[in-house]
Amino acid sequence: MVCVWLIRGVFVGLFVVCRVGFSVNFNILIVVFICGVFSMNALSVNELAYQLAQKLLVNPELYGVAVSKSAMGAVIVDAGVKAPGGFEAGKILTELCLGAAGKVDLGFKSYGEIDFPSVIVTTDFPAVACLGSQFAGWRIKEDDNIAIGSGPVRAIALKPKEVYDEIGYTDKCDKAVIVLESNQLPTEILIEKVTKASGVAPENLIVVVAPTASIAGLTQVSGRVVEVGIHKLKTVGLDPKCIKYAMGYAPICPSGPDFEVAMARTNDAILYGGTVFCAVEYDDEAKLQEIINQTPSMMSKDYGKPFIQIFREADKDFYKIDHNLFAPAVIIVNNVKTGRTFKAGKINPQVLLESLGF
Repeated sequence: MVCVWLIRGVFVGLFVVCRVGFSVNFNILIVVFICGVFSMNALSVNELAYQLAQKLLVNPELYGVAVSKSAMGAVIVDAGVKAPGGFEAGKILTELCLGAAGKVDLGFKSYGEIDFPSVIVTTDFPAVACLGSQFAGWRIKEDDNIAIGSGPVRAIALKPKEVYDEIGYTDKCDKAVIVLESNQLPTEILIEKVTKASGVAPENLIVVVAPTASIAGLTQVSGRVVEVGIHKLKTVGLDPKCIKYAMGYAPICPSGPDFEVAMARTNDAILYGGTVFCAVEYDDEAKLQEIINQTPSMMSKDYGKPFIQIFREADKDFYKIDHNLFAPAVIIVNNVKTGRTFKAGKINPQVLLESLGF
């Protein structure tokens, strides 16, 4: 049993080194090692993300970001509001959203006859990284403005609590990172709401902001492809804790000045171009096949049109859109208990390329 604990500690320590580099503070590695000795549940997405965020703070010019401090002392990283941001900033933003418990790569993938820039996401902690951190489950309202909050601070503030009850995870850390999808930099009121909900002191909070229509924002939204797949699998009946490993990719949408178009394109990137692979442990393969068949976006009655058209036909009300639509185009699931692999859905190049502006 001692050997198992030690292996766990070594594994988590090595994971930190791989994610944030050898520049990580040695004392933090010791802490993570000790936590890993006792339980994999001790993996702190906020500790990992806080260390990863140092890349942006140490070399902001390289990533096209601007770093400032709020009056309360919180660190604010502008990755696209006023600063230019870019693909590399978007890559780190996506990894921050995952609580640094996943890896992101950028490259080209084929969609019909077109090769297009794409984001590839992998995680060996799917429930924690995707649902416990990346899921955009915190709507922070201030007057008429709503910022969409995601990232590891949610695992401290438990936003929303039922997600953490379901996946059996919470984080306890005196440092935190939140990623905001917003056209505005955070106000002191917003920062205070985050610190009060999480109990994290302002000076220990890093707030990273990117608008949807920015390059960094477009990258990190397409980088939610695995999270969207896992969320849909959960919705149609799969316990997310049975998902052991996950990987996926989706195109990164072209940038433009119109927020509504950008929002619609990011949905289409996943609905018509996203592919997700999950490795699961599941006993009832007939039930598993049924779940997988219900998962792809093509199972929705609204499927088959660019999202901008669907959105406008619904009077721009998300609640009028069939929620079965919000899923990747393709889902592939390997049952590691039997070795069998199941697939449902298909890429739809015609709608995708129309949406992307071809």
